[in-house]
Amino acid sequence: MSTNRLFLDEDQVRAVLTYGHLIPAIRTALADFSSGRAVQPVRMILPVTAHSGWFATMPAIYGDVMGAKLVTFYPGNTALHKHTHHAVIQLFRSSTGEPLATMDGRLITEMRTAAVSAVATDLLATPQASVLAILGSGVQARSHFAALSHVRQFTDVRVWSRNPHNAQAFANEIGAHATTAEQAVSAADVVVTVTSSPQPVLLGKWLKPTALVCAVGSCTPDRRELDNETMRGPIVVESRDAAQRESGDIIHSGSPIAAELGELLNGATLQRNDHPIIFKSVGIAIEDIASAKLVYEKFSQSNP
Repeated sequence: MSTNRLFLDEDQVRAVLTYGHLIPAIRTALADFSSGRAVQPVRMILPVTAHSGWFATMPAIYGDVMGAKLVTFYPGNTALHKHTHHAVIQLFRSSTGEPLATMDGRLITEMRTAAVSAVATDLLATPQASVLAILGSGVQARSHFAALSHVRQFTDVRVWSRNPHNAQAFANEIGAHATTAEQAVSAADVVVTVTSSPQPVLLGKWLKPTALVCAVGSCTPDRRELDNETMRGPIVVESRDAAQRESGDIIHSGSPIAAELGELLNGATLQRNDHPIIFKSVGIAIEDIASAKLVYEKFSQSNP
């Protein structure tokens, strides 16, 4: 790696970051995390009460690099036509502590979140999965459609949003069908929830037993997207510690965690029941640092 310190804005990150390279990098990072080859604490979240947001720090050490993401979440930004998440990632050389790069983290957050769901879908969804339901119509809805299309060929895509206008616009954009939440989910092979709803938008009675649910939108203890019936299936997470502390879906349902995704990638067996598999994602630092490392390497290669 070069000793020159880089400062990369979102456009520079976008120019080198692709799902084709990111999904395998995330797969490896999650396997390494669950096998103890990466070090990270649960993120520290500082509420910004006056503005109904929060500010979090997410550090990790991963092989020859280490770093931290500083990220903000302001759900009210939607009404202001601004992104709800903003972030900056600082990358260091782990052997010497030298700064390597400072880069915009908003796009990395957007893409790595969807890449994690793609890894889960590739591993946990039925091989013949062809019907996708997306509950939500924002940034993560779009990134999930793009990322999941790398691991399954969906011939029927349904979308729902609390804002019907946004749902129709998103559906038109990706060639999907906008409908009710129940109709979107009914008989779907993969269901993605990417809303900022504080209460459940997905009911377990709508789901077929062989479905996979990728629950992404609620990543704080006071929010949940899934009802208790949905949470009766085997629960897979990125990190037990993070999910038990941060996931409102897990905290309020009291559902046990069956496995970390990395454990399954490393060969562990998931005990199934007659309910859909639930992959509950909250986002962890190793995903950001692995993504930032990939960006740093790709940018350095293209700009020697």
